[in-house]
Order: sequence, then C-alpha cells, then structure tokens
Amino acid sequence: MTMTIAMIALTVSAQKKWTLDECIQYAMENNIPLKMVRIHEQSAEEDVKQSKAALLPTLTASTSHGVGYSPFDDSGADKSYYNGSYNVNAQWTVWNGGRNTNTLKLNRLSKQQAELSTSQSANSIQESILQLYIQILYMTEAIEVNRQSLETSKKNEERGQQMLEVGKMSKADVAQLSAQRASSEYKVVEAETQLAKYKQQLKLELELTEEKDFDVAIPTTTDQQALAKIPDMITVYEAAKLQRPEIRNAKLDIEASKLNLKIAKAGKLPTITMNGGVNTSTNTMSSRSWGSQMKNGLGLSASVGVSIPIFDGRSTKTQVNKARLAQETAQMSYLDEEDDLYATIEGYWLDAVNNQEKFRSASASVASEQESYDLLSEQFNLGLKNIVELLTGKDKLLTAQQNKLQSKYMTILSQMLLTFYQNGTIKL
Repeated sequence: MTMTIAMIALTVSAQKKWTLDECIQYAMENNIPLKMVRIHEQSAEEDVKQSKAALLPTLTASTSHGVGYSPFDDSGADKSYYNGSYNVNAQWTVWNGGRNTNTLKLNRLSKQQAELSTSQSANSIQESILQLYIQILYMTEAIEVNRQSLETSKKNEERGQQMLEVGKMSKADVAQLSAQRASSEYKVVEAETQLAKYKQQLKLELELTEEKDFDVAIPTTTDQQALAKIPDMITVYEAAKLQRPEIRNAKLDIEASKLNLKIAKAGKLPTITMNGGVNTSTNTMSSRSWGSQMKNGLGLSASVGVSIPIFDGRSTKTQVNKARLAQETAQMSYLDEEDDLYATIEGYWLDAVNNQEKFRSASASVASEQESYDLLSEQFNLGLKNIVELLTGKDKLLTAQQNKLQSKYMTILSQMLLTFYQNGTIKL
C-alpha cells in the first residue's frame, strides 16, 4: 500500500508542469545565489545592532589573584602570602565628533542597501526566468510549425513517388523531394534539441538539477498580445527611476558617502570620555578578615577625559579627501545607473516596436505565401509547375511562418519586460 502511494505521488510529481508564476515563486524561495544575498542582509542588521550598542557605556569586571614568598622576612609573619584584587570599571564616550551617531546612520543605510541588493538580484533572476520561459514557448510552437512542414514534405515525397511510378516525374526530382523531407526532419530535431536546452537552463535557474521530468505549462498566446499597445518609453523610464532597486541603491550610495565624509571630518574634533570604577583588594598578610579587607579597601573613582588631536601624520586629512572623492564617485555612479537604465528600457522599447512591425509584416507574408504555395501545389499536380518552384514555395512559406512566430514572441517578451520595469510585475 505504501509503495502504491509512493508510486502515485511520483507519477503526479512527474506530471507537474510549471507555470511562469510558479517558476518565479519557487526561484525566489530556493535560488542559492539569492539566499546568499539575503545572508548579507542579516549581516548588515548585526552591524546596525553593534553601532547602536556603541552609543552606550561599556562595563567590565576584572579580578586578579596571586601568591608571594618573602624568604628573608624576619617579622615572624608567614613568609608565604596570597593577595587578590577586584575591579569594576565603566567607560562612556560622551562625544567623538558625531562619529558614533553617524556610523549608526551609515549602517542603517547599509542595511537598506543590502535589502535593495536582494531585490536587484531577485529582479535579475525573474528577468532570466521570463526570457527562458518565453524561449520555451517559442520553441514549443516552432517545433509544431516544423512538424507541420515535415508532414507536408512527406506528402510531397509520397506524391513524387507515385508520379515516378506512372512516369510523370524523374528520379532526380524525387530525390529533391526526399532531400527536403530529410531537411524538415532535421529542423524538427534541431528545434527539439534547442527546447531541451532552454528547459535545462530554466531547471538550473530554479535549482531543480535532480528533476528529470521537468516541463512547463504552455499557456495560450494570441496575436492580440503581440499587437497590444506598447507603453510609452519615457513613461516607463520615469516610473522605473522611482522603483528600480539599482537606482534607489545608487541614491543611498550618495547619502552614505556624505556620512562617510562626516565621519572622516570627526577625526579633527576632540573626543570626550567618562570613566568610573570600583575596586578593592585582599591580602593574607593582613590580620583582618576577608570581608573587612574588602570593605576597608573599597575605592571609588571617576574621571572625565578630553582627547584633542593635534598632529596625526595627515591621516585625517587623507581620509577626508578620499571621502570627498568617494562622494564624487557615488554621484557619477548614480548618473551612470540612470544612463544604463535608460539604455536598457530604450533597447526593450525598440525591440518591442520593431518586432511588432515585423509581426504585422510576417502575418501578411504568411497569408500570402500560404495562398501562393497552395496554388503552386495545384499547378504542380497538373504539371504546370516544376519541382524547383514547388520546393522554393514551400521554403518561403516555412520562412514566413518562422518569422511570424519569432517576432510574435519577441514582441511579447519585450512588452512584458517594459511592464516589469514600469511596475515590477510579470504576468503572461
């Protein structure tokens, strides 16, 4: 019974077909590089906690114990003795030029940047999954087109054999029909191989390397999806600047550079510290009891220290200058990120526009080539067209069908990427 249930579960698992949403959701939870980036978030949170604690006083307790021996002591006391000391000390940095408070702010920014880096990695993975998924859809339909072409090639070959038997076609012409059939078979195998490669790449993206029967669900895609209105490029860009993590991260880099400059400048300012302590000691050479020694030896201390930097071998000046340079670099990096974002969106927008126009043209071409090939087939059967014209017509039809298919899915992909950059959602 247990074995039967296991076999049923295995069969159900093998029959599972992954949708695009399922692929993305699974990757967000299981992708190893993404998990590693999330660990960096946890590390950044620890830095925040540490910098908060640095604002508080430190408290330490210490004790030391030792034994001694006075071989020439003639006082009559025990030449061997034992002593102990007990100390509790507190230290608090009252002010150090704002270094501690600015470090806390900097670490909070670093935590935000770690979260944005996670989002950036997640976006990259989602884009990769989307591109692979669309390629799988494209190749799945391309296989079907090539199989239909193969069936036509087989029928042409069979018809050629029949015409050869009645003396209406030469062996050379039949050989050309056979060659086209073999070429069609090759194209089917080639498309199936490419599909398998895309599925393998998607499995790796999902960390499903041990899943042998991995497959994806094939949703229905329509010509209307490819012909949908393309979003305005500037509108997409302006929206992307507000929500894309790489842009927000670059902005935080500028804020972080400002804080680093303040921290560097704090090296020129005095540091004020407060210290306090409680200490006592005991010694076996004393005639008093341990408790009495602890009480009578009790001492309290408190102090305020001021440290004023005078000359530090140009260390502070160097740090300040380097912090200013880092600030300029951060500002330029932000502009560079904006340029990269614009170029990326412009590329997707141009792809969408160009492929949509290609799709319209290819759709008309398919209809025209199909009508032309049907007419050629009829005329070939009547002996009005030769074998070369028939083969040429079939190749033109297949090329038109493949062009239509490719431009359709490339348009859909570009449109989805534009939507993703605009509002952060992927929906097929």
